[in-house]
Amino acid sequence: MEDQGIIALFFDRSEQAIEETDKKYGGYCYSIAYNILSNREDSEESVSDTYLAAWNTIPPRRPNFLNAFLAKMTRHISIDRWRKLSAKKRGGGEIILALDSHNVETELAKKELTRVLNMFLSSLTETERNVFLCRYWYLDSIQIISEVSGFSQSKVTSMLHRLRGKLRKKLSE
Repeated sequence: MEDQGIIALFFDRSEQAIEETDKKYGGYCYSIAYNILSNREDSEESVSDTYLAAWNTIPPRRPNFLNAFLAKMTRHISIDRWRKLSAKKRGGGEIILALDSHNVETELAKKELTRVLNMFLSSLTETERNVFLCRYWYLDSIQIISEVSGFSQSKVTSMLHRLRGKLRKKLSE
């Protein structure tokens, strides 16, 4: 089923929307979650939470790219789950709380970093941008990026090394 059909099912509040989403994007969302959590049960739970979040978000929102929309939600949900699990192991989250200061300087620094990263990404070719995002946004392995892109693993590794150097230079400016 096409993405627009799946989105229409969400707008119709049909439970088939979840089934079709799972058929088309279940493996994709699971791989994102597993790359973050490295645990089957937690990854499956994150994917389920993604479907619930999509159900609660898609009306009124109408995503232009369903795969990117689901990937972003899965990533955020999985990272939140990882933080909660990690916090329990390190004193009930007290360290995370101490490090999570939301002051004006921190927010300004985040905005500036976002601006620089967006400029960096827009300066890359489409191929470079896809490889970079697969590795550092979706947390795909070198092997998976190699299979998807058709490049050898050594070429992907070399490309990522060069891209990190370009990013380092851009950040130091």
